Amino acid sequence: MPDRPDHVYLDHAASTPMRPEAIAAMTPFLAEHPGNPSGAHGAARATKSALEEARETVAAVCGCRPHEVVFTGSGSEADNLAVKGAAWEARAHDRRLDGVVTSGIEHKAVLGACDRLECDGFRVVRVPANGDGVVDLDALAGALDDRTAVVSVMLVNNETGARQPIKEIARLVRNAAPRAVVHTDAVQAPQWLDLPAAAADVSLVAMSGHKFGGPKGVGALIVRDGTRLVPLVEGGGHERGLRAGTQNVAGIVAFATALRITHGRRAEETARIAALRDELERGLAAQVSGFAVNGASASRVAGILHCTFDGVEAETLLLALDQQGVMAASGSACSSGAVDPSHVLLAMGMPRERALSSVRFSLGYASTYADIDAALAIVPEVVAKLRVT
Repeated sequence: MPDRPDHVYLDHAASTPMRPEAIAAMTPFLAEHPGNPSGAHGAARATKSALEEARETVAAVCGCRPHEVVFTGSGSEADNLAVKGAAWEARAHDRRLDGVVTSGIEHKAVLGACDRLECDGFRVVRVPANGDGVVDLDALAGALDDRTAVVSVMLVNNETGARQPIKEIARLVRNAAPRAVVHTDAVQAPQWLDLPAAAADVSLVAMSGHKFGGPKGVGALIVRDGTRLVPLVEGGGHERGLRAGTQNVAGIVAFATALRITHGRRAEETARIAALRDELERGLAAQVSGFAVNGASASRVAGILHCTFDGVEAETLLLALDQQGVMAASGSACSSGAVDPSHVLLAMGMPRERALSSVRFSLGYASTYADIDAALAIVPEVVAKLRVT
C-alpha cells in the first residue's frame, strides 16, 4: 500500500493543479517572448502566431470556428460578457426584449450578472431545481415568452456535479422564445464532457482554464456566429472587439495546451476518477452514520462528491480536516461573521440545517488511490470526534 500523502487535495472543482505540459508551454512566453501580439515587428508576430494557434486548438476541442473563441481573464468574466452583453444587445435592438431567465443553482458570476440586469430594468426569473439539483424544466418553460432576451443555465453544477439538460432547455427556448440567446456556464464541463456534443445547441459557452489543469486568470467564451454582444471592456478592438486589452499570451497558450490534453485523456481519466470517487463514497457510507449523498439520483460528473454529515457543521468539519491535511470545501460563505447555507442547496429545496452540514469533495486528474485511502482514514475519525464534542 502506498504511503499516506502529507496533504490530500480534494478541492479540484475550485482549482486544479496545472498540468506539467501547460507549464512547459507557458514558460517561454514568460521568459523569452516579450512581444505584444497587436504589434507588427518580429517579436510581436511570434506572440501573435502563438495566440492564434492556441485559438485554433481551443476551437478544435470545442467544435467551433477559431474566430468564435474570445479569450477573457476568467470564467466569471466570460459569464458576465455573455449574460450582460447579450441582454444589452437585445434591448438595444428591440426595447421589448427585456426578459432574462436563469436558474437558482447558477454560479454567482451568472447570478450577479442577472442581479445587475434586474437593477437595469430587465425582468429576471430564477428557476428552481429539484431535489437532485437538476433545473425544473416545467418552471423554465413557464418563464419563457416572446420578450425573453437571454436564457442562462450551467452545463454542470459546480457544487453537486449534477449535469443540466441543456439540449432540452435549448429546444424549449427555440419553441417558446425564438429570439432569445442561450448561454451555458461550462466551467465545470471540459474535464468530464465532450463540449461539441454537450453544448452544440447553445450560442454562448463559458470556460475557465484552472478547472482542467490550466492557469488561473484565463477564460474563454465561445460566441457562435450571428450572436451579438455589447462588450464589457472597450478600447483596442482586441478579440473581435468584444474584449479590449492586450491578451495574456502565456496564459492562453497554457489554457489551450491543458484543454487539448484534457480532451485527449478524458475517457481514461474520467473512468479512473469515477472509480476513485465511488470508492470514497462507498467508504464514507460504510464508516460514517448519518452520511448521505446530495443529488445521488442525478447524472453526476465523475469528480464531485457532495455529501451531508448529519450533526456536524460543514465549516467546523472543513477546518478540522484541514488541520489533518485533508482539503475540501463547502457551499457556505462567511458574511459579516455569519455562515450562510449554499444558495445552490437552498434552491434544491434542502433544509437549512442539512445544507449547513454539507461538504464537497472534488477530484481531478492528479487524484490518486493514496488520496482516497488517506481521506477514508481521516474523515470518519474527525467526524466522530466532532460529534462527541
